[in-house]
Amino acid sequence: MLALAAPPAQTPAASLMLSLQDGAGRVVTVSLDCHPAGGSHPGKTKACATLTTVDGDIERIPGEATVCPMIYSPTTATAKGHWRGKPVVYTHTFGNKCAAAAESGGVFEF
Repeated sequence: MLALAAPPAQTPAASLMLSLQDGAGRVVTVSLDCHPAGGSHPGKTKACATLTTVDGDIERIPGEATVCPMIYSPTTATAKGHWRGKPVVYTHTFGNKCAAAAESGGVFEF
């Protein structure tokens, strides 16, 4: 009898740890894997699609036309990891959580 081994798990081409920190210091962190999509990010498919259009360069994301409340509540977004072999290190402070989600095309929508 020949035993068949399970195929090796596919290693994602991109793996990021994403964090949002509010002005009170509370931090929420999720993981995001792309190609294939995975991780704990609630909108992983959309986030990976957005990142794919800019080859993982978060600075180049055009953002979405979204109406956000004009309530200043600084939110710092951070991304660390790799995208197709390139290191990703990103930090930016947005006016509030809604702006972080909209301006990142859903990457920081969690």
